[in-house]
Amino acid sequence: MIIPCIDLMDGKVVQLVQGREKALEADSPEEMLRRFAAFPEIQVIDLDAALGRGSNDGLVRMLAARARTRVGGGVRTVERAQALMEQGARKVIVGTAALLNGGFLESLAEAIGRDRIIVALDSKAGRIVVKGWQESTELVAEEVLRSLEPYCSGFLCTYVDKEGMMQGTDLAWFRRLRAATSLELTAAGGITTMDEVRALLAMNVNPALGMAIYTGRLSLHELAALQPDDATPA
Repeated sequence: MIIPCIDLMDGKVVQLVQGREKALEADSPEEMLRRFAAFPEIQVIDLDAALGRGSNDGLVRMLAARARTRVGGGVRTVERAQALMEQGARKVIVGTAALLNGGFLESLAEAIGRDRIIVALDSKAGRIVVKGWQESTELVAEEVLRSLEPYCSGFLCTYVDKEGMMQGTDLAWFRRLRAATSLELTAAGGITTMDEVRALLAMNVNPALGMAIYTGRLSLHELAALQPDDATPA
């Protein structure tokens, strides 16, 4: 399944490089929904919520009402996750809190069900990074996947080293991740070519695409044609 991404900041759709520098502002959220209509699910990240400087709840609610969405950004409490579910999110994406807050993931799984949870494991220079990719840990994604499986339905793994840089991704890393878990696995970060998209799909890994589609490097028409036959449009 190919998953287009909508990242929200200050009420606009944006794309960042390395999670820091804003590279572009895209068309309106409504227009992006129209462009992504052929895809079964959309990933929505509220960057303001992730950075702790407000939220884009109104836009999240609108997007979730009109498409199947997986939503992340600032999910550090059970209450925040429940609020996103009430806004219509099909699944919630949990990052930093899943790793740093002991017992949080277990409590969240009890509250909303593990089938509604995706854990984000973002890595730079081989180590998981947290707090908006600003802090590095000693954790290695391949080594922690198994311990988190009881509390989620899948993982979103971002290759931060090349995020937003249009320089290609690390297929070997995603191959190791695929071997480490039987749950759904979504890849992000640097995916630039149709060959990379095809390689990830062949591994049974979902490519989550941002910069490459916003800049036109990847054709939405060609990507839609690669969708599995059982994928249902949003």
